[in-house]
Amino acid sequence: MNTSMNSSRSTTSPRSLQQLIRQHSLLFFFLMAYAFSWILSIPVVLSEWHILPKTAFTFNFFFIIKSFGPFLAAYIIIRITEGKEGWRALRSRFTLFRVGWQWYVFILLGIPALLLLGIIVLPGALASFQSLPPHFPIIYLVSFIFIFFGGGPLGEEPGWRGFALPRMQSRYGALWGTLLLGILWTFWHLPDFFTSAQKGGPGTGLYPFYYGLPVFFLEVMALAIIFTWVFNHTEGSIFIAILLHTSYNAFGIMQSLFSAQIVTNTDLPFAISTGVLALLIVILTRGQLGYQPRHEPPLSLGKIEV
Repeated sequence: MNTSMNSSRSTTSPRSLQQLIRQHSLLFFFLMAYAFSWILSIPVVLSEWHILPKTAFTFNFFFIIKSFGPFLAAYIIIRITEGKEGWRALRSRFTLFRVGWQWYVFILLGIPALLLLGIIVLPGALASFQSLPPHFPIIYLVSFIFIFFGGGPLGEEPGWRGFALPRMQSRYGALWGTLLLGILWTFWHLPDFFTSAQKGGPGTGLYPFYYGLPVFFLEVMALAIIFTWVFNHTEGSIFIAILLHTSYNAFGIMQSLFSAQIVTNTDLPFAISTGVLALLIVILTRGQLGYQPRHEPPLSLGKIEV
């Protein structure tokens, strides 16, 4: 009798787990995204603090692959909850290139101009600009391509914007769903504050946490609003989300040409510039951020519950 009961439990347990994940798909997505990325961040942090040798493998390799936590989590949850059809639908948005040309202009030219403006308005920042290195356009293009495929955007956006955002907008509304995603997106980066990626590491004390993290929080919350606005006007294109993320990250090449500490040691210029744009978007769209529920395809939605 015990054998049959154990056999019954073993056959029903996977099905029960699948049902639980379907009911709480967003919760399980974020748990997986955090778990995968934070576990893979351990070698990065240990190498930064010289507990492990800081080699190209222990630092750069793990720093790149840990960014694919949201992508992996989205793939697993979609395959469990929606099967092959759900994954095929998500995958089709990777090749959604045909959006208005103005969005390419905004992403490729507007975003760098916005970030540069954030630097210019700070006292003494512009005066610290150094001359452009030889062949700067080539350097920027090569860096842009590398960041697109390996610097975070490709690993993050299929999860944040591809999986989570449509479901969070549908359940919580455009603005509140975006702000909640922004909070979770911010603290997903928490291990980075123990490393040089967010100006942490040996000798930095608590500076990255009491100053860097609050500024970063404001920056990411503003970015989340901008990303949602672009996402909703480009038919939910994951390609465009990746491109936008890449353009933002690639500006670091230009940022390195300024020597003022307010530019090199903080994200304050970018928190200011993105914050102003995000506020304008919220005001002009009345908090809708371009969201139109009637155009949204049916989704298997999961509620975030504890």
